[in-house]
This record gives sequence, C-alpha cells and structure tokens, in this order.
Amino acid sequence: MKSTHLILRTLALSLLAAGVLAQAATVTGTVTDKTTGKPAVGDVVVLVDVQAGMGEVAHATTDANGRFSLKEPGSSPYLVRVTHQGAGYFIAAPQGGAPADIPVYDVAAKVQGVSIEADVMEVESDNGQLKVTERYFVHNNSSPPMTQWSPHSFGIVLPAEAVVNGVGAQRPTGLPTSVKLDPDGPKGHYSFNFPIQPDEGDKETLFQLSYDVPYSGGTFTFKSQVLLPADNVAVILPKSMTFTAGAGAAFKSVPEDPNVQTFVAKNGTPGKPLEFTISGNGAIPREQQGAAAGQQPAAGMGAQDSGGGSQDSSASTPGTQPGGGIGPPVGGSDAISKYKWWIMGGLALLLFAGAAFLLSKPAGAPGAVADAGAGSYPVFASPASKNTALLNVLKEELFALESEKISGTIAPEEYVQVKAALETVLKRALKKS
Repeated sequence: MKSTHLILRTLALSLLAAGVLAQAATVTGTVTDKTTGKPAVGDVVVLVDVQAGMGEVAHATTDANGRFSLKEPGSSPYLVRVTHQGAGYFIAAPQGGAPADIPVYDVAAKVQGVSIEADVMEVESDNGQLKVTERYFVHNNSSPPMTQWSPHSFGIVLPAEAVVNGVGAQRPTGLPTSVKLDPDGPKGHYSFNFPIQPDEGDKETLFQLSYDVPYSGGTFTFKSQVLLPADNVAVILPKSMTFTAGAGAAFKSVPEDPNVQTFVAKNGTPGKPLEFTISGNGAIPREQQGAAAGQQPAAGMGAQDSGGGSQDSSASTPGTQPGGGIGPPVGGSDAISKYKWWIMGGLALLLFAGAAFLLSKPAGAPGAVADAGAGSYPVFASPASKNTALLNVLKEELFALESEKISGTIAPEEYVQVKAALETVLKRALKKS
C-alpha cells in the first residue's frame, strides 16, 4: 500500500514538475528590419494563444539589438506577432528552444515595385446568380524592400451589383487571414486593409474574394478593371457557358484544361476596363478541382511550397507556383499553368478563411470579427456554440493540418482528402450551431 502511494506521489510530482517546466518555457528571438538591415529597436512583440480566442498572453519590447523574450504560460499552440511601424508580422512560436527570429520591413502607403502578376476570375452560374471567385497575385519587388500598408493598401473594382460573401488574404510567409474589405469611393470600388509585404523569393501576396451578381441565364457584361499594372487578367468558366470579349479587350483562349474554358488578356492597364460578356449556365466541376489540387503539391491555401505561408518543400519545382513568372506567351498551353492549383483548387483559401472566421468567435461575442489592419492574424480560436466540443476538435484539426502542410509532413493527396473531410464535418456542425 505504501509503495502504491509512493508511486502515485512520485507520478504526481513528476507531472507537477513537467507542468512547471512547460509553464516556464521561454520564446526568444531577434527582430530585424530588412529595409535598413539593422535590428528593429522598440517594436512591440506579443505572444498570441491560438486556443484562447487569439488572446495576447505575453508582451515584450525589442531591445537595442532587436532581441526579445516571452514567457509561455502553458503548452498551447502560440503565434508570435511583432508590430513594426503599424504593420503586423507573424510566425508560429518555435518549439524546443529554437530562435523566434522575425524579419520586418519599413512601411509606406505607396511603394514602388508593387504590381499584379495575375487577376484570375472564376465564373459560374447558380440559382439566378453568377458566382465569382476572384484572386489577385500581387508582387512587391520594392528596393530597398518595404511594406505597402494603409487602410487602402490594395484597391479593386467589382461590378456595381456585386454582393461580397467571402474575403481572404495571405502574406508571402503567412497563413490565410480573414480581412476587411472596405467601400472606397464610387460604387463597386473597395480596398483591402492588409499589408503587401515584399516578395520572399517567388512567394507573393494573395488576395481572394467571392461575390454574387444577379443573373437570369441570359447575359451579363463585366467591365473588369485593375488599379495597378497587371501582367495577366484571366477568366475561367464552364464549357457550357459562352465568353465574348468586348471591343478592344484582347482576350485569347488558352487550352489549359479540357474541363473548363480559360481566356487571358495581357498587360492590364490601371483604370482601363477590360470588357467581356458571359452567357449561358453551368458549374465548374468540383471533382476536377480536387484532383488538380492533388496534382500540384502544396502550392496554395495556407502553406504553399513556394507561396504564402510555407517552408520550402522538395516536392515543389521552380515556376510551378504563383509568383515565378507567367511563363510562355498567351496561346501556349502553359500560359497560366502555374496558377492551375489555384484555378482548379477552387475555394480552398475562402473555405479555410471562412471556417476560421466562424471558429474565431470568442465566448460571449457571437458577432466578433478579426481585425485585418495592423493586427491582422490567422484566425483560429475557441468556438462559441452549443457544438463547442466538436467545433473545438475541428479547429484543432484544421490548425494541425495546416501546420503539417507548412512543415511538409503530409502528402498533397492526403492533405486534399483530409481537408475535404474536415470541411464536410465542419459545415454539418455549423448548421447545428
């Protein structure tokens, strides 16, 4: 009996010691201003608890050498956020005492070297509406490197009739983020309040949104317009629909995929509409999207091999991800092949950002929204619904899945299958919330 008590007491003491050690864990690192090449002095650094409504659990200020130290209060997954000149930068808190070194950039409202590599529109019809998913791949090749950030960091123009129902963005080295899309001037003009950081190699900033416009199945004319120089404007639609370019719009058909139609115009001029008309009905086959998503490893959503939010992966090859140059001229079958994961991968980012938003409502605040300004961050948080336990598990699984993708420990095919299953369960759980 005494030996049993001794064992239990020893076990309890061991667990207590382990808990103390876990609580005593420290995150240290250095913040470097890559615009000047010097340590970032006086920047505020925050430890964010992923499992506690993205609550701030520790704070520090960088010293004269750009160094900081943060105490982890527990073993929850954490993010480290540093704010430099109003813009926020994030990394996942390293494990095992690895340094949490964070690069930052000086900020300006307008930066030379920011342009659109591709504006990709995916159009289909559904129940009296045209459903559009639009993605902007945005370069920042500034020299010296600087972040473009203000409440009007990136402006877009949508049809006046458009009803926006999903918005997301992704930094060159970040996870998908729920962001704000604010009206900005004339009807249909909007701005993202989101930083456009300098490219990291071939990693660039991605903006994505989905919107609906009324549609009877007859015709609808888009007057697509970019507000920055755009190398390419692409339109993707089902085979059953008809595309007609407007006067002066030099769209060319690109036989990229036999299941959809692809039309591309080169060298979009800021403020000059590119007109085209859509008629007929149809939907882009989702099974094709899933298949294509598995064909190109980790080239999108949250953890691109060489796109936003990822570490390098040996499975990727240069030029196959967004950001590596458009490739051969329009008319060749490879003209937009490096966007195929995104084009055929469908709503990956929006689905994830939407799920994250729905899971980010802390208890007592069912209408909470993630701020997408200087303090924007990937939104994984505690759910507030009667399905708390299930949603919590789903949230943790989504976070773990994205972490695995970032680290390259999950095969692309397995990632697609697991994510699809999680999204199905998530939708059912949210319907019951």
